[in-house]
Amino acid sequence: MRKTQAYKEITPLTEHDCFMIFIREKSTFNFPLHYHEEYELNFIINAAGAKRIVGDHVEEIDDMELVLVGPSVEHVWMDHHCKSKKITEVTVQFHAQLLDAKFLRRNQLSFIRSLFENASKGISFSRETIQSLKPRLLALPYKTGFDSVLELLSILHDLSISRNMRVLSSAPAESLNNYNSRRIEKAFEYMQQHFDKDIGLHELAKHVNMTPVSLSRFIKKRTGKTFIDSLNEIRIGHASRMLIDTTHSVSEICYQCGFMNLSNFNRIFKKKKGNTPSEFRKNFAGTRTFI
Repeated sequence: MRKTQAYKEITPLTEHDCFMIFIREKSTFNFPLHYHEEYELNFIINAAGAKRIVGDHVEEIDDMELVLVGPSVEHVWMDHHCKSKKITEVTVQFHAQLLDAKFLRRNQLSFIRSLFENASKGISFSRETIQSLKPRLLALPYKTGFDSVLELLSILHDLSISRNMRVLSSAPAESLNNYNSRRIEKAFEYMQQHFDKDIGLHELAKHVNMTPVSLSRFIKKRTGKTFIDSLNEIRIGHASRMLIDTTHSVSEICYQCGFMNLSNFNRIFKKKKGNTPSEFRKNFAGTRTFI
């Protein structure tokens, strides 16, 4: 059905963050069709006529838009018939493990659990809900610390009990990655800790007590990606974070994230993110906060 191939976005969230929130004004939608492993709550103002794609659902949006998409759900917003040159966008991304599965089974969390389950198809919220939450969503980027975590959870709760929400896609996103194996977890933990070093397959295989051939096949079978692709995705994630958080040059970031060659870094970054490191830094200029 898709004419355009969705690519996996490597978000700059780390395991130490609860969530990331990004607010900016822009004149166009220029992010391609993509998916990522995190939940995303996207609030858009003044973009009537833009087109939204979530899974297999396509729709022209109104002047206010609030959508929650779950992990691995393909999504994009496109200019389409939107004539506005002053679009406001607030994006919140948070880990799928922000609320533990056992915690979500508690009675008091039943509505949020249902919300997350429906997010596997994407959820659009009613205008009434958007209007009631608009001040809080616009204020969220300026809260800090534990207060911001509490406010996000409160917003998610209010969304979970809101009326007239719509599930968008006809089918849930399939989980693209399964790290149930402890050996895979151990391998990825090692890559996360040593991404800035020259990690080889033989070294990693020794760490997890496997042969290089077996580990390579195991990673491919479990994740759908090769060892090198998996390592590069981790490095690109850290590079993205540094492009946003620091003023280091692209060259400095390249070598600090384990890439040995600048042209290779630029090529891989563009393949994974859809634009060059310099374009990424320019496109994401705005107020971005990690909590």
